[in-house]
Amino acid sequence: MKCNYHTHTHFCDGKENMRFFVEKAIELQFAHLGFSPHAPISEHYDFTLTEEEIPVYLSEVEHYQKEYPQIKIFKGMECDFIPGMTKDFSYYQNKYHFDYMLGGVHLVKVPNSNEVWFIDGPKRDTFDAGVAQFFHHNIKKAVTCFWEQTYEMIETQKFDIIAHIDKIKMHNQERFFKEDEEWYLKLVDYAIELIIKQGIIVEINSRGIYRMRCKNFYPSDYILQKLAKAKVPMVISSDAHKAAELPLYYEEAKEKLQRFGIDSLYVLENGEWHPSKM
Repeated sequence: MKCNYHTHTHFCDGKENMRFFVEKAIELQFAHLGFSPHAPISEHYDFTLTEEEIPVYLSEVEHYQKEYPQIKIFKGMECDFIPGMTKDFSYYQNKYHFDYMLGGVHLVKVPNSNEVWFIDGPKRDTFDAGVAQFFHHNIKKAVTCFWEQTYEMIETQKFDIIAHIDKIKMHNQERFFKEDEEWYLKLVDYAIELIIKQGIIVEINSRGIYRMRCKNFYPSDYILQKLAKAKVPMVISSDAHKAAELPLYYEEAKEKLQRFGIDSLYVLENGEWHPSKM
């Protein structure tokens, strides 16, 4: 079964409407397609849905579910976690009854401040400016804040899949820190411990590669090997913002997981996640 549960359309920062994605997924013989717009944060961020748009989004998914019964289409949402700034994920789940939720960190709350550091987006300069402005060029402090916010999300929020877990590496591109440094690996290891404890699914996400912002998948080989050893459930995500991106690096992701001893991907059936042999 070929599935993608991480997909962004014109409802947030995606570039095309749902029909393009559904028809491309059918052409590519995907069995499942899950949409996952960015949950509301505040009026300052235009890459998210507004809460007023959520019922419209859900209605559109239902329309395509009826129009294209040959593929299973799911109502998901990607929620950002920013302490003290975003609503609990359960607020959206209880109110709108999504099929599944992704959790991710794109904006890091600066300690003892109302400022946030945007670690994502197309501009590497934004990442660099944040390290300088908010953390006085202390990359260890900056990266530690990202991982500690990730820990808090894992421990306090209820969601199914953790999105691009090591997103912090994207704009770093091995300039400020190396991913094999002992202090960094300790931060990573604790996140893995929490994921195992909470039973969260981890995606292998290819967007950094095909957008040429990262040499490798999210997460790194180091993390993937640890996840494989612990038999953590996995899904493959293209994090597509255009329909043509749906299949990108899918086979390469599958081959990498198999090389590390992972032979099943998790699929959503009747509201429950189950392993399915690759």
